[in-house]
Amino acid sequence: MKACVYSSVALAVTISLLAGCGGGGGSSNTSPVVTTPTTPVTPDPEWERGVYEPQSQFIAKCETPRSGIDPFTGNAYPDTQGTAMDEKLWLRSWTNDTYLWYDEVDDNDPENFSVLAYFDQLKTNELTPSGTAKDNFHFSQDTAEYNELSQSGILSGFGFSWEFGSTTVPRELTVRFTEPNSPAASANVPRGAKVVSINGVDFVNDNTQQGVDAINDGLFPDDAGTTTSFEFELVDGTTLTADITSDDISVTPVQNVKVLNTDNGKVGYFQFNSFIVTAQEGLIDAFDTFVEENVTELVMDLRYNGGGRLALASQLSYMVAGPNQTNNATFETLRFNDKNPTTNPVTGQSISPTPFYSTVIDYNEGLLTNTLLPSLSLTRVYVISTDATCSASEAVMNALRGIDVEVVQIGSTTCGKPYGFYPTDNCGETYFTIQFQGVNNKGFGDYADGFMPTATPNFDFELPGCEVEDDFTTSLGAPEEGMLAATLEYAATGSCPVVVTGNGIADVKALRSDQSALVGETLIPIDTPNTRRDNFVLQNKINQPVIQERK
Repeated sequence: MKACVYSSVALAVTISLLAGCGGGGGSSNTSPVVTTPTTPVTPDPEWERGVYEPQSQFIAKCETPRSGIDPFTGNAYPDTQGTAMDEKLWLRSWTNDTYLWYDEVDDNDPENFSVLAYFDQLKTNELTPSGTAKDNFHFSQDTAEYNELSQSGILSGFGFSWEFGSTTVPRELTVRFTEPNSPAASANVPRGAKVVSINGVDFVNDNTQQGVDAINDGLFPDDAGTTTSFEFELVDGTTLTADITSDDISVTPVQNVKVLNTDNGKVGYFQFNSFIVTAQEGLIDAFDTFVEENVTELVMDLRYNGGGRLALASQLSYMVAGPNQTNNATFETLRFNDKNPTTNPVTGQSISPTPFYSTVIDYNEGLLTNTLLPSLSLTRVYVISTDATCSASEAVMNALRGIDVEVVQIGSTTCGKPYGFYPTDNCGETYFTIQFQGVNNKGFGDYADGFMPTATPNFDFELPGCEVEDDFTTSLGAPEEGMLAATLEYAATGSCPVVVTGNGIADVKALRSDQSALVGETLIPIDTPNTRRDNFVLQNKINQPVIQERK
């Protein structure tokens, strides 16, 4: 391969000895003149279109290197002094080596971008068959923040999970649920509550920059210990005012575990919000309960779960299907770019299918243990979904269908992400770029536009089930909540009920269309600084190797 062109500085140490020659008995006493050597200057690497040097030439060469010990690994940071161009050229070579659609990435001059802006455009601009972006999951996150959330489930905030109906006036922000033991939960803010004001500012209608700045500061404080005054409108039309102080929130991924007694037998239900490491214990406890109670049907509420670790997704799938249906079957096989048909370009290992993991995993060590997981051995499972159901959640649905477990889908079309990545740190930023597509035991993985519930499925991305709107009028897990009620009725009758629910978004859109006072006025959106966190928690499919425990 042609080498990348570098600018060079020719350095030489010149020593001149000037001696006079004697003539006619004369002589010179001139002393030697010495030029002091200068310190070599490390040249800044240069970009040349179409020429890619190995990643190893640039990795961990940082404009601002970290020092000391990484608290999450216990090892010294690998960073050495480098430049922003080193960081950008590493991103470029890494993308060219590992990105699933590397040949669809424009090779733009990195000099024209900051490091993060350069990464943002290192992706395909192609569209899916439905006309949506082929890659809308490309992002990065501060490494320390990513490690804190992914390994401990800790984040700062009030403990709200928000539904953004509209970020511009007339704004709508609705509470999906509150994390247990969080400040929001302690304030007794219920599901379906809509924000009316923030610290006295009209949340719905204020379109001034001063008002929007105040809303952003109140909704998304940078630090724990910040108190915000909220006013909410509840579903019954009453108002709730609460002063809530932000704190470090411990995410509870498994919630509302219940066994419902129905005319058709016992139905297990659980709300599952994220495939993070701390979910393993909650899932095991839930399935232990279901096994003890002899449930005959299972409802997995994944409406707000956009993914995380594939190993956990494999474990969950095993707990649903059991040992007989998963024996010698593949949970998922990863397909990388066409440069790597047989070798994983990230690990360097031969590509091998991910099995259905049947045992507890030591995620700190990346090892399988000998402790068997509980399982139900079901041939049918019900999944509640929305467009926030993503990635590893969809992998569970796809994997179960790959071993002929019937998946009944209640809700709306999932986000459509059969792709995933290996989180990769460089210089304190962790980068997520699409590196593989997952396919199930039957070789299917083409659901880039999502899984869709329908009464009469005709395609592999269509599942039996019902289209039902999210119902914010009732608590999650309550049998009368719209999506769960529809699931229970379908389980009892095999048909979709007539469900009339609403979340107010259509009303907001209608109101905006009639809001003539704002014609010609620029609408100022509020910030959504949790977008990157949500990309990780809700729109991510993370593969990190798990190996058999050594005997």
